Amino acid sequence: MPNSNAKRHTNHRGGREASRWELISRSLQSAQHCLESQDFGTAYAHYLLVLNLAPELKATVKETFQFTLFKWAEELDSLARIQDLFNCYEQALELYPNDEVICNSMGEHLFRMGFRDEAAGYFHKAVKLNPDFADAKENFYRVANWLVERWHFIMLNDAKRNLTYLRAIENAVHSGSKSVLDIGTGTGILSMFAKKAGASFVYACELSKTMYELARDVVAANNLEREIKLLHLKSLDIEIPKHIPERVSLVVTETVDAGLFGEGIVESLIHAWEHLLLQPKPKNQDISAGDYGRVIPASATIFGMAVECKEIRRHHRLGMQEVAGVCLSNSVQFFSPTYAAAGSEETVEPYTTEKLSRIPGGYRALTEPCQVMTVDFNDLQELKSLAARKPWKLSLPVTEGGILDAIVVWFVLQLDDEHSLSTSPSEETCWEQAVYPVQGLLDYSVKTGDTVMMEVCCQDCYLKIQKISFLPSECGMDFSDRDNTLSLGNEAELCNALAGLQTSTKQDGNAPVCVLESTELALLNDVAYHECFKAAMSKVLLSLNPSKDLHSMDIDGQGSGINLQENQNKSSLDVEPDALYILDVSEGFSILPIIAGKLGPVRAYSSVEKEQHQAALHIIAEANHFPKETLEFWLSHLEEESVVLQRPKSDKLWSIIILDVIETSGLIQQDVMEKAAISRCLLHSGGKIFPQYVLVYGMLVESESLLLESAVQGTEPTLGFNIAPFINQFKVPVRVYLDLSTLPCVPLSKPAELLRLDLMNPLLNSPSREVKIQICTSGRVTAIPFWYHIHLDEDHSLNTSDESSHWKQAAVVLDEPIPVQVGDELVLDVQHHKSNISITVKR
Repeated sequence: MPNSNAKRHTNHRGGREASRWELISRSLQSAQHCLESQDFGTAYAHYLLVLNLAPELKATVKETFQFTLFKWAEELDSLARIQDLFNCYEQALELYPNDEVICNSMGEHLFRMGFRDEAAGYFHKAVKLNPDFADAKENFYRVANWLVERWHFIMLNDAKRNLTYLRAIENAVHSGSKSVLDIGTGTGILSMFAKKAGASFVYACELSKTMYELARDVVAANNLEREIKLLHLKSLDIEIPKHIPERVSLVVTETVDAGLFGEGIVESLIHAWEHLLLQPKPKNQDISAGDYGRVIPASATIFGMAVECKEIRRHHRLGMQEVAGVCLSNSVQFFSPTYAAAGSEETVEPYTTEKLSRIPGGYRALTEPCQVMTVDFNDLQELKSLAARKPWKLSLPVTEGGILDAIVVWFVLQLDDEHSLSTSPSEETCWEQAVYPVQGLLDYSVKTGDTVMMEVCCQDCYLKIQKISFLPSECGMDFSDRDNTLSLGNEAELCNALAGLQTSTKQDGNAPVCVLESTELALLNDVAYHECFKAAMSKVLLSLNPSKDLHSMDIDGQGSGINLQENQNKSSLDVEPDALYILDVSEGFSILPIIAGKLGPVRAYSSVEKEQHQAALHIIAEANHFPKETLEFWLSHLEEESVVLQRPKSDKLWSIIILDVIETSGLIQQDVMEKAAISRCLLHSGGKIFPQYVLVYGMLVESESLLLESAVQGTEPTLGFNIAPFINQFKVPVRVYLDLSTLPCVPLSKPAELLRLDLMNPLLNSPSREVKIQICTSGRVTAIPFWYHIHLDEDHSLNTSDESSHWKQAAVVLDEPIPVQVGDELVLDVQHHKSNISITVKR
């Protein structure tokens, strides 16, 4: 009987196994049918069933499962079924927890939805799983710039700054401040300074998830995880005794930006004094430091001066009224966002930042440095009064004539009575300076004896400098307060004063305002760029329409707008059959379609999206006597905006398609080669893509600055604390927004062509190339800066390293410097993947 029972059990198990495999087989067949009919959701469900029933098939169906998952995720994304999308990825990662492709795809969805911290985790995991996975590396580098800003590396490498903070913290702790709260701890370095100095209790808070986790790893690596309590909180959310047991005697922080207040130090210290710190030391009383509260830094003094600087000017003001034959109408006022911020009720950063010691073309001081204000961080009432304080007037006498381009601001941070840090442009510092560009005046020329006037206030956590103007010396009077009634001795004096003051009054307030990004203004000011495009477009249009009367075509910049209007105002029967179609899909504000419209009978399409920008282009078009049909906005013609590249009409093709190939940052635009492939299919015979090809140039340099800005250099700058291995996980191999003209470096080789990207002839492209470089100066190779020669055609090209170019440059920074001697030869392995250029050095 036992044998009989065993046989029945065996038959039963065999039957269940057969049923299981029959279900698996049917599910696989159903999944395949669903894929063929593009029913990705049902196919995904079938694969989930298969993989749960037969985990041994994971390797067999992996690629098809990935394809199904990604297609179904795209569909869920388009339907805004976000939770279902993430559920699918979580199920997939349970099945394939170490699949770098699924991790990377999950990260891409998270990044698009704004979850940068979470996206970084998935990208980082994908890179760890497969260090050669190019897509994941590129994604991680992109998100790393968001999560760990580059100034962390620069500041941690600033040994002087670190030592000054350490000494001030030691003084405070040795005098009795034994309980410490570090607000905005970052990597945790100030907390570790406090513990090293002998503090009994150290607490640190950090809002960024990425930086909090990094600080946790750093503190543990330095064997201080039991000595420092880390809080993943904003300081405003810390409660006693929920998060820390009692009030502390010392707050340390460096939550300051180039404009001092922009990181929210005032708000956080008001809250700290009211809820987290012991009461401040009473005046004229000698009590132990442990019995009262104090803050490091103790105070700050802000300084400012007026400067002339061509680089600032071209990024914030339009420098001409005509570009490549196009009249830029006076009826539009162009401003950068800093000017718009001055009158805005929104919280917008009212300044940009620059390292003036390295700004291209340098700068000239037009006034002596002037004290703008002081602030005592140990005085609660003074901190509270900052936001409530009414704007006050500030006047700076002009000591050297020139063009008034900006007010530059810096500060001295007084950590305690003995130790201070200055962010002055004349100091060797890791800090940049805050720049308030001057905009909206009729005239910007000042001379010795004039007075630059402005209004200063602290609002929305920012130091604001606004209503900048100047009073000519001949006026001899102060008109800085425009609202006050003028009180003058006689009518003649009043007239003279008003006449003098008119030179600095603002532009017509009734004209439409167009706010452009500073990079867009720099592009609009790039004369060579527009002239080059004009000549190249003229050449193509002439070749495509040689029989056309070219009298009205403004090829040499001398054509008549009247002739153009007469020509283009002919009946549509005359013009339409011969009209050539031009599409500009370059990023941001572009006047190239208007330049094209001046070259003959064309239909120019702009891909500008913002209504304000479209209105400005319409006004410019009218000022240049364009009929309305000459300029159109392409996105308004599309049923699906995501598919920008398509025919102008069902029976028409493009004569010229203008692509944005190089980002202002110095990198290649994403997916540009894919866009070029589509564009080639949309051109009629003789049509061109601009640019037609791009040559990448580079050279070997020795630059200590690039090393310090890219990674923390060991434990020496961080005074023995082990921070580098952890923050350097977030280093990126390519530094962007560089100015080679002012980069501190020693060229070790001559420039060499590294790569060719051909948009018109893909057969000439190669994703990788080896280039031999001859060393002409001995030294250490630390970086490889690169830039581009953008060829619109064989006769017309642009060099992105030119001084007048609106583009910046980039550089690959080596992990380890390579010593070289004159006559050595290095081989560079150059690879291009999507928007990423990777360069590795072979001996």
